[in-house]
Amino acid sequence: MDWLTARPIAHRGLHTASEGVIENMPSAFTAAIGGNYAIECDVQCSADGEAMVHHDGVLDRLTETTGPLGGRTVAELKRVDFRNTADRMLTLGELCDLVAGRVTLIVEIKHQRDAKSPLPKRVADVLSSYKGPVATMSFDPDQIATVREQAPNLVRGIVAERNFHPKDWGPMSGWERFRLAHLLHAPTSKPQFVSYRVADLPALAPTLARALFGIPLICWTVRTPEDRAQAEACKAQITFEGFRA
Repeated sequence: MDWLTARPIAHRGLHTASEGVIENMPSAFTAAIGGNYAIECDVQCSADGEAMVHHDGVLDRLTETTGPLGGRTVAELKRVDFRNTADRMLTLGELCDLVAGRVTLIVEIKHQRDAKSPLPKRVADVLSSYKGPVATMSFDPDQIATVREQAPNLVRGIVAERNFHPKDWGPMSGWERFRLAHLLHAPTSKPQFVSYRVADLPALAPTLARALFGIPLICWTVRTPEDRAQAEACKAQITFEGFRA
């Protein structure tokens, strides 16, 4: 899987908000392709079960609209105006058409509080027919297990950090946090790479995964020279933003 770590990974595309290039928007992805960077993006689920390219579960931070993304259909989300750009939200399929295999695409499936969400199955369905270098990943091992069941040939990874916060996950026992941080779910989720928080490196679990099983390590999110030095010391490919790698 050398293609996965061959190039630095532009976090949510190569975005510069002050120049009207907004994260997870077509302009940011076009800029990343122009720089020959791999692309990381996020997907959330629309009300009608489509994979939409957007990080937050709510629309307030980046758009002129408020409220949960998951309460709106694709058609409604397409009409949402973003601040500082004329770009519109993409479906995952539209992003695949835009990238068209020119650079590596890494799709993060955002954690869904509803265990019955159709999002991981929809992502697997869209990416199964994509011809370019692509992988999917998630903090949620259950979603990665679903992807493996739906599309066994689709490369999949796990995202992790030392601490899993209640604001993102809801109430969680100390054991469950420990399990996620140390990748103890790996026998069932079977990740093929690990994306770990750079501030939490070095960490035992991803180090052992690479040493024992050859599992590639990438890290998030590198924003400073210190972050980059830490990633290099741990031999991890960087997922970066705020500069050109």
